[in-house]
Amino acid sequence: MRDAPTRRTYLRRTAALAGAGLVAGCTGDGSGDGPETESEPGEANAATETTEAKTEAGESSHSASMKPMGTVEFDGVPERVFTVFPQYADMAVALGHGDAVNSVYVPEMSGTTMNHYYHHLEGVSFEWEGLSDPLAEGLRKELLFELDSDVHLADPAWASTQDNWDEGDVDEVSSQIGPWFGNFYSGTHAAPPEGFEYDYYTLWEMFGNVADVFGEREKYEALADVHEELVSSIRDSLPPKEDRPTAVRVTLASNSDSFYTYHLNKPGYWLADTRPLGANDAFAEKDWSSLWGTVDYETMLEADPDVILHLWGTTPNYNMEDTIASLKDHPVGSQLTAVQNDRVYPAGMRYQGPIMNLFQLEMGAKQLYPEQFGEWPGYENGQPYPEVPDEEQLFDRQRVADAIRGDI
Repeated sequence: MRDAPTRRTYLRRTAALAGAGLVAGCTGDGSGDGPETESEPGEANAATETTEAKTEAGESSHSASMKPMGTVEFDGVPERVFTVFPQYADMAVALGHGDAVNSVYVPEMSGTTMNHYYHHLEGVSFEWEGLSDPLAEGLRKELLFELDSDVHLADPAWASTQDNWDEGDVDEVSSQIGPWFGNFYSGTHAAPPEGFEYDYYTLWEMFGNVADVFGEREKYEALADVHEELVSSIRDSLPPKEDRPTAVRVTLASNSDSFYTYHLNKPGYWLADTRPLGANDAFAEKDWSSLWGTVDYETMLEADPDVILHLWGTTPNYNMEDTIASLKDHPVGSQLTAVQNDRVYPAGMRYQGPIMNLFQLEMGAKQLYPEQFGEWPGYENGQPYPEVPDEEQLFDRQRVADAIRGDI
């Protein structure tokens, strides 16, 4: 067990901005709108700089940069890592540091879903049992002190908006426990709270930034190459826009009377698995005031998409057989073209990290464009991601597993 003084010198803040990167004003006009396209897949974030030097003790130090934090300098690799949403836990696993994670949102749901994908990667798994749920009782500062993490892979701007939190609490965690390193509002390009200097990043740019935290740039670059090749091959094989199906990304509400709806092609890493697929969003013209909307069956029938992608469908929280049965049993739902043509498919999680993103891109490509990418083999509730014949896989599983293990 390391003593407190050692832990406090383990991570040294070097950001010019005090605390969590608080400054007057923030990027954007508050509308939440952003550019419709992201940088090319695998493109490194130009704002990220990683430096290495030798400390007086002879240890290797390095730094990582991302807004709203600024630059954080590390005297070693973080051994205790706090995460909230599973995209960061997935990043840690992808970099070979999954065992450092000490918390994740709804561990059973997140961990089980992640392992559904990892099942196909030799030597890769995530031990989620026993992890803390950071949001089980709302974000509690006391829990962060109990976990005593070397780094918090969470957004300080987002944390400042949680119940019983303010900027002083954010600074207290950063100065007394360990730094923050996360960016939440890139998920949808929504406006961050005032007082934070902010930029929007793609999922893979964020992954590159987190790779710098762990000093694992080589692993990141190897995985980014896989992603770039996957997205490029998908884009090269897409049919003309007018020949692509209409689709929606929805979640059937627990009362089965309405749908939570999400866009397919808007900016943000929440859509990193649908935007590259370029399907025609049946709700493209809908403008919701929040991060998602709600529609009833009649509105869904008016849109009548060719394909329904059911978000969370591969998680333990939903049984797709029951979901499809509910749609077929509903007097309006049974009229939906996607229901009649058996094109209601399970989708993954919007809180996706890089490994999850690779599988979810492949899954969506097969569901939307079976003629171009091969038939989706179907998903059995509670089971891992389905087996895909080697010749129909859109990316090399062994190459991904090798990169995670450092066999590059």
